[in-house]
This record gives sequence, structure tokens and C-alpha cells, in this order.
Amino acid sequence: MVKVGVIGANGYGGVELLRLLKQHPLVNVEKVISHSTQGCKLTEQYPHLNDVYEMTLEKIDIEEIASNVDLLFFATPSGVSKEIIPPFLERKVKCIDLSGDFRLKDGLLYEKWYKNTQAKNELLQNATYGLTELFRSEIKNGHLIANPGCYPTATILGVYPALKAKWIDQKSIIIDGKSGISGAGRNASIGNIFAEINENMKAYKIGLHQHILEQLLNVISGEEARISFTTHLVPMTRGIMCTIYADLKETISTQEMIDLYKETYKDEYFVRIRSANEWPATKEVTGSNFCDIGLRVDERTNRLVIVSVIDNLVKGAAGQAIQNMNVINAWYEKTGLENVPLYP
Repeated sequence: MVKVGVIGANGYGGVELLRLLKQHPLVNVEKVISHSTQGCKLTEQYPHLNDVYEMTLEKIDIEEIASNVDLLFFATPSGVSKEIIPPFLERKVKCIDLSGDFRLKDGLLYEKWYKNTQAKNELLQNATYGLTELFRSEIKNGHLIANPGCYPTATILGVYPALKAKWIDQKSIIIDGKSGISGAGRNASIGNIFAEINENMKAYKIGLHQHILEQLLNVISGEEARISFTTHLVPMTRGIMCTIYADLKETISTQEMIDLYKETYKDEYFVRIRSANEWPATKEVTGSNFCDIGLRVDERTNRLVIVSVIDNLVKGAAGQAIQNMNVINAWYEKTGLENVPLYP
């Protein structure tokens, strides 16, 4: 059994990790840690965990935690994990970070986009980007995994096959992203209260999500990518839907595109490609680690349309983190993650 801990266990990402880890047969949760709610029982924060996790949220004590765990998940706000991960790595504790602190290789870009000081360059260069389907071989030997965010996961999985095949123009990509309210975290704010979000839809952070996507698209295509990306908040609890548009470089049919995607992901259990004229919906992946993708070539405009959906708290956060843990430990990759989506 591998002993794990969750730092930031009082947030939505942290409690989702606990939900999924409970059914993992090769893991014991030894530590649940929270700076802001230390000393509280988990069940005070989340009554649904009564008789499931009767644990108390602890403070961050590096020596105490490191001596009791083999692997740590960091479900912390941006700017926190870069400060507390280094001493755990020094003590040979493997770390999977769900925040954005180690995703960007260029620390100056991190400072620009996140408005915070960067992590040490050595750690940035040694961190492995944890998009499992694309970087599995690197993740196997990783000690610091930078778990992708929800928007990059849905977008990159959606665009990867066409971009890798060089069937689309990497400078023509437009992404229309929509997220449920849980993506904003549990801290209250005016924009997230019921009266503001119910029966409403709004764009937010326009022009502020491109950074990590362009870094990855550059790696995939081998050329400079430039994208337009607009995010929207929609009145639902969970889910990400990214509708992606890209100009084709040649004439390709919808079926040829679907065949390319099915061949690319034929060995990827968690990526499901829909048949022609079938489009995925967020409800169809809720509670699961699946990414569902639908495709169509608009022959009139010679443009590819991709619809990619995930549960932002699972494939977009906790589920993918556990998938990466399975890879690191050379376990069956589906272990603890074979949840059937919740429907309706």
C-alpha cells in the first residue's frame, strides 16, 4: 500500500481526491492538511464524509508529513505549492501539484499570467507536465508532476490528433470554453453567488488563458501557435465544454477526421470519440475521468469543429492526478477510476 496525503483537502479539488482515493485498493490516505481550517474535522467542512473520513485537518508540518507519506497531492491555490513542495522533494516524497505553479517552463511567463513570483527554475525544468495521454513515458519516472488544468486538458486532448497530423493551421485555432461554477473553487465571491450565476452566462478573464495552451501547442506542432480563447461561466456545478475551431490545410472529410482521432486514441481508455453527427454533453461525463470528443468538418468553410467535454473536478483535476499516480507506480492505469458517469 502506498501512503498518501492531500494538502488543501478542504477545497473542491481536495475533497474530490478523497472521494476517488477511497475506492483505490492500493492507497491509504494518511494525512489531510489545510492551512486555513487546521484543527477542524473533515466532516465539519463536508458532512457527506460522515463515517467515511473521520479525520482532522492538520497543519503543514514538513517532517511529520514526510515521515508518514510516500506521495503528496497538492490541491492548493496558485502560489502556495511552489513554496512548500521543495522540502518534500528533498525528503524523497513524490508530489503531484494540481495548481499552476509548475506548468510553465518559462518562469517569467508565470509571473506575467499569475501575478506571482516564479518557482525555482531548476524545479520548473524538472517538473513533468501531467497530461497522461501525451506524456505517459515522462510521467513514469517523474517525481514532481504538474497536473494540467481543466481547460488545457479538454482543449489539448481535443486538438492534439489534428495538430499532430498537421491537418490544421496552428495559428487559426479559436476556443470557446464553458465551465461550471465549481471551477472557481469554494471561496465565496460576489460573482459566484446564486443570484449572480443562476439563469446567467458570462465571459470572464478574456485573453488570460492562452499561456499554457500555446506552450503545449508549440511542442505538439513544432511551430509557433497563436490561439484565441474565451472562457464562459455557466450555471451548472460541474463540467467543461470546449468548442474548438481550426482552419484545415487540405480537404479532409469528417469521417477521415474521426478515423484519425479513433486511431490516435485507440489505446486510451479515458478518451472516447463519438461517431459522425454525435455530440458529447457535459452531463455524459459527470463524475468520471472520461474526455468525450465530437468532430465535424464544415466543408463550406473548410474548417474543423471539435467539441470536447470533461468533468472539471475529475479528468480536469483529481481524476487525472490519480491517473498520474497510477502511472508513476506502474499500476493498472484505470485503478480507482472506472466510475461510470452519473446520469442524469
